[in-house]
Amino acid sequence: MATAEISGRTATLRDAIVEIVLAEGFIGMQMSDLASRLNCSKSTLYAIAPSKEQLLVSVVRTFFRRATERVEDAVDPSAPASDRIGAYLNAVARELAPASPTFFRDLDRFAPAGDIYRQNTEIAAARVQELVLEASPGIDPTFLGAVARLMMESIHRGDISRATGLDDSAAYRALAGLILAGLSGNHPDPS
Repeated sequence: MATAEISGRTATLRDAIVEIVLAEGFIGMQMSDLASRLNCSKSTLYAIAPSKEQLLVSVVRTFFRRATERVEDAVDPSAPASDRIGAYLNAVARELAPASPTFFRDLDRFAPAGDIYRQNTEIAAARVQELVLEASPGIDPTFLGAVARLMMESIHRGDISRATGLDDSAAYRALAGLILAGLSGNHPDPS
């Protein structure tokens, strides 16, 4: 079999695993069950990654890498910064929408995968803060950027979900609305 065919099969399997992991989580997943669902052998899965843990890390990394690419693609670099903030955070919300509560719970329980989510959250928070600093019409941009970063970290830790019942996707949409309201200039002067 040609290398391109193997790569294509591997990519197809990885895509299917991403969908399963997002929908159902991964901690309780058995390689034999996964192989059965994907109509492949366990050795095929172990060819993708030499252990279940490494497969899960690879799948989570793949999900976030692809999500990051699609989020950045959703942002028109020529648009005003406030529009880019809304586009960015709403794209984050869309990308996280397929992820189940079980997936997020498993991220908390499996440190290597959780670290990938934490790193992506930090990168996204820095990106939003950068956009806020560009937009900054009527509010202290450093403060608003810090609020965005802290909220994104709270969403990542699950604090917002516990406090409000919002899943991560809904929380990012709400954050986008909050930031855009702050940038609109329709707020009282605190002094």
